Amino acid sequence: MPKKNFIWGSATASYQIEGAVNEDGRSPSIWDAYCSIPGRTAAGENGDIACDSYHRYEEDIKLLKELGVDSYRFSIAWPRILPNGSGEVNQAGIDYYNKLIDTLLANGITPFVTLYHWDLPLELQLCANGWLDRSIVDTFVNYAKVCFDAFGDRVRHWITFNEAWCISVLGYGTGSHAPGHRSRREAYLVGHHLLLAHAKTVKLFRDNNCEGIIGITNNTEWKEPMTGKPEDIEAADRAVTFDFGWFTDPVVYGDYPQVMKDMLGDLLPEFSADEKALLKGSADFIGLNHYSTKCVSATPVEGHLPLCGNIFDDARVYSWCDPKWEKTQMNWNLLPWGLRKLLNWIAKRYNNIPIYITENGCACSGIEDDDQRCRYVTEYINAALEARDTDNVNLAGYFYWSLLDNLEWAYGYSKTFGLVGCSPDDLTRRPKKSFYVYKDIISKNR
Repeated sequence: MPKKNFIWGSATASYQIEGAVNEDGRSPSIWDAYCSIPGRTAAGENGDIACDSYHRYEEDIKLLKELGVDSYRFSIAWPRILPNGSGEVNQAGIDYYNKLIDTLLANGITPFVTLYHWDLPLELQLCANGWLDRSIVDTFVNYAKVCFDAFGDRVRHWITFNEAWCISVLGYGTGSHAPGHRSRREAYLVGHHLLLAHAKTVKLFRDNNCEGIIGITNNTEWKEPMTGKPEDIEAADRAVTFDFGWFTDPVVYGDYPQVMKDMLGDLLPEFSADEKALLKGSADFIGLNHYSTKCVSATPVEGHLPLCGNIFDDARVYSWCDPKWEKTQMNWNLLPWGLRKLLNWIAKRYNNIPIYITENGCACSGIEDDDQRCRYVTEYINAALEARDTDNVNLAGYFYWSLLDNLEWAYGYSKTFGLVGCSPDDLTRRPKKSFYVYKDIISKNR
């Protein structure tokens, strides 16, 4: 892909950076409620203030301008736009995102908007059972229409959902994310409703001749086969398919991967013929969130990670990490070659559909101790560009996660991914060494 068409950016999410949770008509989200439960988040931390971007978005855009990015990926907070989840629109929420979008454009930065990055209006969870009830499909489409109508004259890049796997598995399968349910069956039902909401939203977008492109962002590690044995190669492919193919096969081909249907049986809901037709081709691009790599095998090996006894085991593979591998503060392996292999896997499986790396980054402690992040940014971007330039993967852009140190969900503020230091205790924006490393990479690759 010609360099001139490649988008360089950075990414954030509304609940993680905005703060101002009780201002200008915003209602509580499921994450506000979840963070209020003792023991759910590190040190009981929450998004009440976060990075205070609701009030300081102009400072953040100034940083983006200095960084030299082409685009900023941010999410819209559903509870700011429709405090009850549906019904009356909150004009103050519309006004905030209008100001954000207009200021980005005035600075030559393209808005890349995610409709849902996990902050469901609490009202929908309490009164309508959230993502477990099929009615939420049309409720989400109505919310999307409000956003298209309000911002579509200026926004040309849309993502329906960020990491449907995390919403389903962590929110409903293991309980480690809001709303904190623990049920394999619920996780697969939620995933089903997310996919239907995506497909109907894309149909709305296209039927109304909205300008621009729309896709979905899915996440996965790369799974490297433990050996060259056919059963290990198959296990690795199956593991990626259970993570990434779960939400990508339907939007490209119209149905779940066959291996998931075979192994899960009636745990996995079925799409009707009309739903399959609606889903098929319902993504102009695929967003990829990728951070790390593991080895997997079909059978137990010495030192393998123990099975969890929950939804993580459904692919029936055994994971292994070399203790010599460098790890980030999240205990994730720093293995940039995994990104290149994953990009090639996606390109091959999905007919070289356009891919945006919508998140990729490294958690490091502190602000001064930034050498690991500098290496991570350099090596992972090099791997991505090798996939693009040498392997001819249709890679359309790269967004570093994240611009600011922010609320990392259940980890609170203890895990810091940002190129810029910031926390509720010190809202001074302080660019790190990696900020300037990434800036230099962008400049050299234009």
